[in-house]
This record gives sequence, C-alpha cells and structure tokens, in this order.
Amino acid sequence: MAHSYTKCLYHCVFSTKERRNLIPREFEDRLWAYIGGIARTNGFRALSVGGTSCHAHALLSLPATMPIASGVQLVKAGSSKWLHEEFPALRVFAWQEGYGAFSIGVSQVDDTVRYIARQAEHHHTQTFEDEFLAILGKCGIEYDERYVFG
Repeated sequence: MAHSYTKCLYHCVFSTKERRNLIPREFEDRLWAYIGGIARTNGFRALSVGGTSCHAHALLSLPATMPIASGVQLVKAGSSKWLHEEFPALRVFAWQEGYGAFSIGVSQVDDTVRYIARQAEHHHTQTFEDEFLAILGKCGIEYDERYVFG
C-alpha cells in the first residue's frame, strides 16, 4: 500500500458491563492515557480519549488495513487486562460486549475532541443512554432497544 493514502476516523463509544460505575474517577486519566498507548502499540492513533465512570469515548484514526472491530477489540481487551493487573480491586471490571463506532470527517475532529473532553460536564444533564440514542439518531442508525437499555 505504498501509494495509498487514507484517513479513517471513528468516534467510538462503549460502556462498562451493565453500565455500572466501574471506573473510579482517580483512575480515569491513567486509563484514557493507557488506551492511547494501546493504539500506538498496535499501529493506529487515539486522537482523544475520555469518558465517565460508566463509559468511554475514543476518537480513533485507523489505517485502511485495520477493521474498526479489530481496533475497538484491541482497546477494550487491552485496557480491561491492564485495569485487572494494575488495580486488583477492579477485578470485577469489564466492558460491555458491543460498541458504537461512527465515522467522522476531518472537519469534525476539533468538535469531537472537545465533546470527548467535556464528558464529565456533559453527563450532569444527560444519561449515557440518552447520549447514545442521540448519536444513533444523528447518524440515522436503526437500533434494538434491548441492546441500548439492556
């Protein structure tokens, strides 16, 4: 692919298992930074990572050869393993099985980075479920309520 040039940007959203508050506030910054390291180690970039005690947002830039499912799996599995090893009290931690991944254009990067950075403030007025439904609606994605509210 020496002569192929791509920019594949995805705003990814995933929650903790059962949307439980499993990410202690004092560990959030370390977890977000670790997710950035997972991306670098695996040949892609996390342009922004943030979230709250029950979910994460990551703006990922993936090479054309990496499916989004692979990138998200690497992030979720690697971060879960790290939390278990670094913080034995968090052995109960797990991410939900699914995720949302929404392609964005280069012109949307700054707004998406700001949105991710303001998660704590944003969730004073909106639940994760309402936020996720709004994103799905904005993207015109049909969904099954059992998996959004389940």
